[in-house]
Order: sequence, then structure tokens, then C-alpha cells
Amino acid sequence: MEIVPLRQAFRHEAQDFTRWLEANIDALCQRIGLELTVLERERVVGSFIVDLLCEDRQRNRVIIENQLERSDHDHLGKLLTYLVNLEAKTAIWVTPEARPEHQRVIDWLNEVTSEDYAFYLIQVEAVRIGASPFAPLFTVLAAPDEQTREIGETKKELADSHIRRREFWTQLIERSKGRTRLFSARKPGTDHWLGISAGRSGLTLTYLIWSDGAGIELYIHTGDQQKNKAIFDALLAQKAAIENEFGEPLNWQRLDEKQASRIRWKIYGHGGLNEPDHWPALQDRLIDAMIRFDKTLRPRIARIAVR
Repeated sequence: MEIVPLRQAFRHEAQDFTRWLEANIDALCQRIGLELTVLERERVVGSFIVDLLCEDRQRNRVIIENQLERSDHDHLGKLLTYLVNLEAKTAIWVTPEARPEHQRVIDWLNEVTSEDYAFYLIQVEAVRIGASPFAPLFTVLAAPDEQTREIGETKKELADSHIRRREFWTQLIERSKGRTRLFSARKPGTDHWLGISAGRSGLTLTYLIWSDGAGIELYIHTGDQQKNKAIFDALLAQKAAIENEFGEPLNWQRLDEKQASRIRWKIYGHGGLNEPDHWPALQDRLIDAMIRFDKTLRPRIARIAVR
């Protein structure tokens, strides 16, 4: 086995190295113990570009910043900028060589931030045998540590965004009770999503709320990738009829090579979590859409023969 310097293995960071990391995201996930789905590569954030925008199993955003050289202040600043502006929960910094000063910064961030946030510093090496393609070798240099976070701290209160989410879901559930039994037994949470069973194991009807928009979706995650895709394809075959009955176009996300699939409807420009004055109108639109969504999809889900 040969270890090849990254700069020798990859000439260009964005065009070569980032694409290689995206292709090997499962290896990184296995190393740090997270389940990630890549949403977008080279996502524009103001005048900057985040290398990989992902989401974890709880659908929280995760940003990955990678570089071909030794860690530097520039990439540390980008890491924090992307985390804040994309409202991510986890930041992963991948570099072939980490300066001790930067490793201490990542350790410190894990100490002082709440349990909702996680920071990772990962050393990566490119390895191969003979002329085989390069494979990644990841070493975790810094990661969240529960004991470290508990030193000198009492449990932090819920973040402001969590408080707003709980209040938003509380209001939405109350507003919906006079119109539908859907979600009537669901307790409000602090996540950006609120789901119930779609009548089949692993399929969830979900409300979504973001800072600048909202939506609903059918999330297909049975634990069996092949089954997930078969269920999605069975519904996709009825796309025209489903969208006609629902009354609006839907965003069909098969997510090839990923575990889950989903069918999503989103609205922007009509308020979001950060605009409480618009919540009542936004909640009414979501409730109306969910009633139509459930009425359209639930019978079709029940008839799907996939086992």
C-alpha cells in the first residue's frame, strides 16, 4: 500500500479533491459515526462557496470544508461562516495536515458550544495499491466529547431556534385540530421537522420549517435501500395523477445511491421560522397542503405491493 501526497494525487481542490470526498462520503461517515446525505457540492454562500453541504439522519445540515494543504486560518474562518449562514449543526474540516493551534480551536468549540453542535477535524491521506484508484484513509484528530462539554458547565437552555420551532409546531397542531385528525396526537418538538406515519413502516408524512420557508414531504426510509427505491418508483409511475390530484407540482427526489428517498413540496417567500407575524398564514397553507398530500398519497401507499 502506497500513501500519496494529496497535492500529487489531486491537482485541483474543487474539481478533483472535493469530488473525490463526495464519492467517498460513506467511508467518512463510517469513520466518524454519522449517516450523511450530500445535498449539494460547491454551494454558494454569499461570496463564498462551501465544499459539501450535507444533512444528517435527523435532517440537520452538515457542512464539510476540505483543503489540499496544511490547515490555515482562511479555512477555519470559512468553516464558521458556513456553519452560521447555512444554519448547520455539524462542521467537518478535512485536511492532510492540521496545525496544533487549529486542533485546539476545534476542541475548544466542542467544549463551549451546546450539545446541538459538533465540530470535527479530520486528517485525510490518499492510499492505493499499485495502479488502483485512490482510497481515503481518515484519522479523527478532534471530535465532540461529552465529558469535555460537561466540565464547568450546567446544561444549556434550548437554543432560540429550538424555542421558536416548538412554538411554531404547537400553534400549527392547535390550528389543524379543527380541520383534520392528522397530527392531533403528535407532540411539538424542537426539530425543523414534525412527522407521523404514512400508514406503512418507514414512510413518514412530515411538516418542514426553515428560517426562510416551509414545506411538507413523504420521507421513505425503511432501512432497506432497494425497497425504498422500489416504493419511490411505484409512486413516481403515478406522478401525473398524483400531482393532478394534489393540485400542484412536487419535487421528486429519488436520491440514487443514498438510503432514503422523498417527495417534497416547498414554499418560499411567504415567511418562515424567523417571521412569527406570518406564522398563521403559513401554517394554514401547510395544513391545507398536508390534508391534500395525505389524501393523495396514503391510499396509493397502501396499494404498493413492495415487501
